[in-house]
Amino acid sequence: MNRAGNNVIAVTVATALIATIAHLDGTTATTVLITIPALYPVYKRMNIDSKILLCLTGACMGVMNLLPWGGPVARAATVLAMDANELWHILIPIQIVGFLINLALAVVLGMFAVKKGAGSGKGEEMEVDQKAKDEAAELRRPKLLVFNLLLTVGLIAILSVGYITSYVAFLLALGLALAVNYPDLKLQDKLIKKHAPAALMISATLFAAGAMVGIFDGTGMLTEMAGTIMSIIPGFLGRFIHIIFGILALPLGLCIGTDAYFYGIMPLVMQVGETYGVASLSTALTMVIGKNLALMVSPLVPATYLAIGLTNTELKDHMKFSIPVYWAVSVIMIFVGIVFGIIPIL
Repeated sequence: MNRAGNNVIAVTVATALIATIAHLDGTTATTVLITIPALYPVYKRMNIDSKILLCLTGACMGVMNLLPWGGPVARAATVLAMDANELWHILIPIQIVGFLINLALAVVLGMFAVKKGAGSGKGEEMEVDQKAKDEAAELRRPKLLVFNLLLTVGLIAILSVGYITSYVAFLLALGLALAVNYPDLKLQDKLIKKHAPAALMISATLFAAGAMVGIFDGTGMLTEMAGTIMSIIPGFLGRFIHIIFGILALPLGLCIGTDAYFYGIMPLVMQVGETYGVASLSTALTMVIGKNLALMVSPLVPATYLAIGLTNTELKDHMKFSIPVYWAVSVIMIFVGIVFGIIPIL
């Protein structure tokens, strides 16, 4: 942000970079709480529409959430009965292109903001919550920046090569990070209690979803539902069913909860696709991409309300502005996957 200065386009590009880095842990609330409070005063001061801040944050979250420790990829891997890292390795080229698309989007939205009158000194200054700022400053470890950077890069490298399972890698890195950054056991205990509920909730959801998928498959329910859908879809479109549902994934993701989408809808579409010769992996790839881009615009995602609350934006305004953008990004990413041969269409 210091480098961006008072250049509107540089600020929007910096927003995309910050949101991308902030979502390395795959947690929506963390990304929102890192990106928006830090940048919202800048947007107000420069008279940049806060919907642009929300749009860029959500777009970057949608692309970065393709990481294997993000919820959607882990859920899709569960349905496919494969390792999440293996699924991510297939998605990496599409994810890289998505990152570049988001940088281009940041430039376009920055130009749009300038056209709407944004610029240095054209907005208003905001009061800073000094207490919250002081509390955050106490937890910072600027002297350990190099260590934390190397630890993060090393962890991502280990996860990428897949030598050890992701949960073991995270467990070891977490223990090392706590021991070096917060050697005080009382402070460690406080931080663990603060963040543990979210992790426990995800773990419980994955266990329950695994049981649900097993019941759906073992009882033949998926087969019967697949037969009903097959009777509706014209035969000549059957081999494109994964592309059709990939394009429709974003509106579906808006209306259906994450678990219902991945453990209810996705297995059903896979079942139908297989009857037309479409591999389940191809269906999962397209449906994961579309669903991820709906992450921070869905009224079923708590982070959406957190983000609009921090920017004093109406949900309908955020959805109206961001949905066309997210949909376009998801369709482009699917098209890139087809061009790269990652998603077969024949």
